[in-house]
Amino acid sequence: MPGASDTLIDEIRAKARAVRRHCMQMVYTARLGHLGGDLSVTDILCTLYFGVLNVDPADPNDPARDRFVLSKGHCTGSLYSTLAERGFISLEELNTYMQPLSRLNGHPNRNYVPGVETNTGPLGHGLPVAVGIGIAGRIDKASYRVFAVVGDGELQEGSNWEAAMAAGHRKLSNLTVVIDRNGLQQGARTEDTSALEPLADKWRAFGWEVIEVDGHDHAALLKVLGAAGTNRPRCVIAHTHKGMGVSYMVDQVSWHHGIPDQEQYEIAMRELA
Repeated sequence: MPGASDTLIDEIRAKARAVRRHCMQMVYTARLGHLGGDLSVTDILCTLYFGVLNVDPADPNDPARDRFVLSKGHCTGSLYSTLAERGFISLEELNTYMQPLSRLNGHPNRNYVPGVETNTGPLGHGLPVAVGIGIAGRIDKASYRVFAVVGDGELQEGSNWEAAMAAGHRKLSNLTVVIDRNGLQQGARTEDTSALEPLADKWRAFGWEVIEVDGHDHAALLKVLGAAGTNRPRCVIAHTHKGMGVSYMVDQVSWHHGIPDQEQYEIAMRELA
């Protein structure tokens, strides 16, 4: 967003720090979760929710709202924490994460959680839904924008590329996809599993505008995500680090769904203070 104030950037940075602390507490307590991806996507989510999205916690189903889809649906720690900080759910409810009968499941469910646009979990599912929402907005001549965050390992699912082809063909200028490009997936690096590069060129070939950005730079994210669209869908490749913010987790594949012990938890909370 051009001309974004230092005050707004400071607010987003503070929210991201709070969200990371929530994620750590939630996963440590529940003994379940995906901390590595939670921490890599946090700056993207906080920039969207506190600097870009037109959403209202008091009216989560407002027809004019912007739509957000977390396609990498296993990273609910970061999503729920961001929704709580934004006021969609209470901060106290985060303590129920993954507990029996809790609304805060391991994958987001729009029937339970205000602010969740669509159920996700099966990888490769969210982007096609976002494309459908974009098409609906075009048909309705609606002004809302559609944002989807996908994981880079998730892009090995062919359904994403079918959706990308459809969006490019229809020139869905109301759609922005953000790739959480941390280079790691469950068990290995993405490039060792099924290479994605040259990733930017692939999206351009499908008719998308492509922008690459530091996925932990709030000012850069705000400028890109808040900018006016062109006549094409936009793909933002956000270069991130799995486990960002915790020294022993950064770029370590074992923290895709690793659970910290007490000593590791205490170290992480000191580093995230």
